[in-house]
Amino acid sequence: MKYRILIPTLLMSAICTAAAFALDKTQVSRNSPQALAQQSAVVEGANNFYQSDKVTMQRVTFKNQYNMQVVGNLFIPKNLDRNAKNPAIIVGHPMGAVKEQSSNLYAQKLAEQGFVTLSLDLSFWGESEGQPRNVVSPDIYAEDFSAAVDFLGTQSFVDRNRIGVLGICGSGSFVISAAKIDPRLKAIATVSMYDMGAASRNGLRHSATLEQRKQAIAEAAEQRYMEFTGGETKYTSGTVHELNENSTPIEREFYDFYRTPRGEYTPKGSSPKLTTHPTLTSNVKFLNFYPFNDIETISPRPMLFITGVDAHSREFSEDAYKRAAEPKELYIVAKAGHVDLYDRVNLIPWDKLQSFFNQHLSR
Repeated sequence: MKYRILIPTLLMSAICTAAAFALDKTQVSRNSPQALAQQSAVVEGANNFYQSDKVTMQRVTFKNQYNMQVVGNLFIPKNLDRNAKNPAIIVGHPMGAVKEQSSNLYAQKLAEQGFVTLSLDLSFWGESEGQPRNVVSPDIYAEDFSAAVDFLGTQSFVDRNRIGVLGICGSGSFVISAAKIDPRLKAIATVSMYDMGAASRNGLRHSATLEQRKQAIAEAAEQRYMEFTGGETKYTSGTVHELNENSTPIEREFYDFYRTPRGEYTPKGSSPKLTTHPTLTSNVKFLNFYPFNDIETISPRPMLFITGVDAHSREFSEDAYKRAAEPKELYIVAKAGHVDLYDRVNLIPWDKLQSFFNQHLSR
């Protein structure tokens, strides 16, 4: 398979896993002293690969309306009454990640509280279908969440009128997009949300210029000719593969999760060189993605936006909260940054999530 990681110079690196900072394409050997030093950090409370002994996990597959197979992990409390109709929650992973990164953790923790939960790989990522791999397609991502409702709502032990959804990082914007046109999603929560459209158009804190945006579009358009005629696929943004003295704080934050044993995960058939990196030609599709437009139409279904007080992505949760109609809540976690809420079980507000879904998915 031919591929090339492109060093992004523009706002297209505003993808969730690199957050508007340039990508160094050099791959560090996992056995080099530098790599070992970079992977030695221990983060308090980090437990991305948590495995609960209180729930059972079942790998499930279902089709979305594009006839693509979506793969997920279904978590069921061991003490669940399967003869009753139970509430369920769908959990979406960060953009560029897979269900084994953050969403399995959240799904298990919520299943321990009595919910049936489903973490899924978005199309083109992880185990789900979609070619070429690592494609950006916000419309299909949103459809995957509705397809997950189709699946859960037809299970004998799930109450189809009590299905909620939780989106982490980029999936926060995808679940909002889905909820605007799917009223079966009865309660919507986001954690460390990225508005992938705004981040791609404007960069963080509106740091990108129109000229930069136009240049990024031109680069992607020219690359289409290359790939149409059999040239190698180019990938962009994502998480850096090594750190140096010039690495930014946000690059370091994502590296510490995606490039160390804390959260590193390579799906079968992929390569560590490609994980988190979307294709260059598809990444521009985020420029047409406006998930917060008409967000107020989700009301009266409730929305909860959780963000860290120090999160570089905080602006997106605050913007969504401002635009949304009641009932809504913005919950800011003390001493937490963006990636902290991926897996630091000592900081993630489990009680808030439990009370939100208990309240709004009750009979």
